Amino acid sequence: MEVSSSGYYAWRHRPDSIRARQNADLLELIKDAYEASHETYGSPRIYVQLVAQGVRSGLNRVARLMRVAGIQARKKRRYVITTDSRHHLPVAQNVLDRRFTVAVPNERWASDITYIWTMEGWLYLAVVLDLFNRQVVGWSTSSTIDQSLVGRALSKALQMRRPPEGLLHHSDRGSQYASRAYQEQLVEAGITCSMSRKGNCWDNAVVESFFSTLKTELVDGKVYRSRSEARADIFEYIEIWYNRQRRHSSLGYLSPTEFEQKAVTVG
Repeated sequence: MEVSSSGYYAWRHRPDSIRARQNADLLELIKDAYEASHETYGSPRIYVQLVAQGVRSGLNRVARLMRVAGIQARKKRRYVITTDSRHHLPVAQNVLDRRFTVAVPNERWASDITYIWTMEGWLYLAVVLDLFNRQVVGWSTSSTIDQSLVGRALSKALQMRRPPEGLLHHSDRGSQYASRAYQEQLVEAGITCSMSRKGNCWDNAVVESFFSTLKTELVDGKVYRSRSEARADIFEYIEIWYNRQRRHSSLGYLSPTEFEQKAVTVG
């Protein structure tokens, strides 16, 4: 290598540069933030998290260090259509019409159902999201996919938020949402019903995106021994992580709770 012995040992004992030490320290903070995000955040969210902690760095620098260290966000799943609309129940018009941007809380909600595999069989999850801040305002789980599953999720949302009359509720046209019992629940609460067009998952894209995020960040790669184990994991994800801590790019990298608190303060 045409390097003298004295030159080699001098290089071995030379201290790291200031920049190298700073990068090493920053990488440790990046790893901490990444682990705290359930190993799901990419560089934009990691950067915002570091800024919130008072760490001075640039987005490009964070992205470069993550790339070199092999740290990357998990990729979301593609949408999968799960709605069974093969029924003869009345369905509502698509009143929402993909107007997903909302100025105030409790103006437009969106609901849907997904499924999670456990060693005891399927666990079905129904959620209600407030489109204002993407917060899960109501949810329920069951071993069966029926009207009571979505009815309990709606009941929890109504108890938690107590919305004024005139709220718009959007869902797919599945039999659970089109059922007489669920429709009566909406009418009693003074809620206007809206439903997606047949076979068009993009009409309910916000909830579809939430399910994709939940499965990518929480469920993928896990084997749940029981439905109760899966439910406990879902509870922690929704109530502790997603609603209160997870940074949403659509909310200016604030969590749903932070976004609403900021809106109330500004208002």
